[in-house]
Amino acid sequence: MASCPFAYVGIRVVKVKPLIMRHGDKINNLGRTAAHRRAMLKNMASSLILHKRITTTVAKAKALRCYFEPLITKGKDNTTHSRRTVFSYLQNKESVKELFGPIASKIGDRPGGYLRIIKTGFRLGDGAQTAMIEFVDYNELLLASKTAQPKKKRTRRSGGGTAVAATAVAAAAVTTVVETAEGFDPEFDKMDDSATIAENATQDIVIEETKNDDTTEA
Repeated sequence: MASCPFAYVGIRVVKVKPLIMRHGDKINNLGRTAAHRRAMLKNMASSLILHKRITTTVAKAKALRCYFEPLITKGKDNTTHSRRTVFSYLQNKESVKELFGPIASKIGDRPGGYLRIIKTGFRLGDGAQTAMIEFVDYNELLLASKTAQPKKKRTRRSGGGTAVAATAVAAAAVTTVVETAEGFDPEFDKMDDSATIAENATQDIVIEETKNDDTTEA
């Protein structure tokens, strides 16, 4: 056997992957490289601007929200610098024009939270959890339902219960006073009934004695 420094007899060489802990790793890589991930989020953001609502997986929707909401805040400041900054992320002139135009005018008063994620179930192919991500201010049905419902007055929990109890006690007291003023006295009615029962019992006794006397004389 020829001498070779890399020849091992009866030894199996196995490459061991080092264990790396994910301390502080808050970015979901989505199983893609950095370039692929940026391209995907850029296209999803442009589609969301143009269509106002898209359907994707929950993981991608959460990543898109973190990627896109700062750009929406930039859209409120309609300056050349802001437009160039947003264009460097989106690389789509139509999307930039829509973001700084109708979208910025519609969400101008909102301080944040521009997007809503609604879970829609699981995908049949791989069982991934799907969701719909949309602009909050573009859901006309939900906005109409909120406008139709009257706003309830907000009160403190401790004060509200005490006030209700005090009102009930006061109403009961007023009812008692009114009934007494109209001539209804429960105690008097009880005394009157007792006197009537006693008088009737006395009459019954007199009648029985009279009957007994008549029977004796006969």
